[in-house]
Amino acid sequence: MANRTSSLRALGIGIVAGLRSMTAPAAVSWAASNGRLSLRRLPTSLLDSPGVSQTATKLALGELVGDKTPLAASRLKPPALMWRLASGAVCGAAFFDSDDDHIGTGAMLGAAGALVGSLVGYAWRTRVRQQLHLPDFPAALVEDALAVGLAVALVSCPSQPAAHDAWADVDNPAWVP
Repeated sequence: MANRTSSLRALGIGIVAGLRSMTAPAAVSWAASNGRLSLRRLPTSLLDSPGVSQTATKLALGELVGDKTPLAASRLKPPALMWRLASGAVCGAAFFDSDDDHIGTGAMLGAAGALVGSLVGYAWRTRVRQQLHLPDFPAALVEDALAVGLAVALVSCPSQPAAHDAWADVDNPAWVP
């Protein structure tokens, strides 16, 4: 059974993939190549190499720049959306793999998060442009900061099986069922 921390991390990294499709794999690959995540099973183990980490980081930086151009396609077009769902699924599965949980559950949560992130990110940027009459650039920068900040927070969380999972501890006074 997956613990709540793994589930929240998988859902969160999926949201990151929905906002910026390459930021999620870049963060997960960086964490794996630096020993923060232990990836043993395919397809997640493919993210665990310095070469993949460097390539994913370069692609993520390119996406951060390319997103600001008028040539960028909508994230809701089928090819772009499918890529975001796949990115979220693999990255969500990586958190479950690292915690020795069933990676299929992590993949589903990651893909669901990517769908939510794509839809909410699109709706938010559209609404900001229309209601505040701002150019797209400032809203895109805020979205970048949110995606990168959330990714850093998610891969920085401790992920050892022996670590206390406050979310899963129903006796914890912070937990309200």
